[in-house]
Amino acid sequence: MATLVIAEHDNAVLGAVTLNTVAAAQQIGGDLHVLVAGSGCAAVAEAAAKVAGVGKVLLADQPAFAHQLPENLAPLVAELGRDYSHVLAAATSAGKNLLPRVAALLDVEQISEIVKVLAPDTFQRPIYAGNAIATVQSSAAVKVVSVRATGFDAVAGEGGSASIEAVSSGSDAGLSRFVGEEIARSERPELTGAKIVVSGGRGMQSGDNFQLLYRVADKLGAAVGASRAAVDAGFVPNDMQVGQTGKIVAPQLYIAVGISGAIQHLAGMKDSRVIVAINKDEEAPIFQVADYGLVGDLFEIVPELERQL
Repeated sequence: MATLVIAEHDNAVLGAVTLNTVAAAQQIGGDLHVLVAGSGCAAVAEAAAKVAGVGKVLLADQPAFAHQLPENLAPLVAELGRDYSHVLAAATSAGKNLLPRVAALLDVEQISEIVKVLAPDTFQRPIYAGNAIATVQSSAAVKVVSVRATGFDAVAGEGGSASIEAVSSGSDAGLSRFVGEEIARSERPELTGAKIVVSGGRGMQSGDNFQLLYRVADKLGAAVGASRAAVDAGFVPNDMQVGQTGKIVAPQLYIAVGISGAIQHLAGMKDSRVIVAINKDEEAPIFQVADYGLVGDLFEIVPELERQL
């Protein structure tokens, strides 16, 4: 039994979620290999080789994989995957784009967003916006699994000494082409990897009022998120959305400001270690999951919090 983990990266740096995916793979057991597919990504392969528990790194360094287009990458993963019992990737936008194609090529079902490994063929995953946990058992010859990173503690990124083996297969399928990208730049931590997250909801009333949260976040070294209601209202861009259809976060501290606590939002943050809610409505659902709740006017409380910090 052996597991192939698809590394997430930008051709320069190994993505942090890969360490969480490796943690899930270790719980499955058996040999553990990591595939690094990209262009000019030798440094990523070297980083993957140092990850604790990794036995081998497969390096597919070709121009066709420069942007990891799933149309090009899926045939390679499916070809390699036939020699493994499990193929794992993080349940990010990239992983969700790739794995269904891989599963289709292997003619097996995909198991999505697992949060726990019970046995090599049995996993747990959230359903109904996280309100229930399903136990799923698969008899597929190759189990294609996406991993919710917040469900597994990351393994150490140092200490390993895996070998690196070049993979020559793979080509441009000619089905898609990379046109361009616009990357949001911020001096604050990345939302899904931040230890502290401050999020605002519809109660913020406008995008300008998010400056209140930015100032608090800067003092805490925190990332800033938002509810879907705030994003839909145009207060902030959608890359800040936390929730079932946004980003899933599980920081050490989550501060929800002016967020009522709809199920969709709770699904994206309820695994946070400590949750603090600030809302003027004492009946707001957010208080049902909060460790600490403060009922009051956020436009008075947040500036006072900033002063105290």
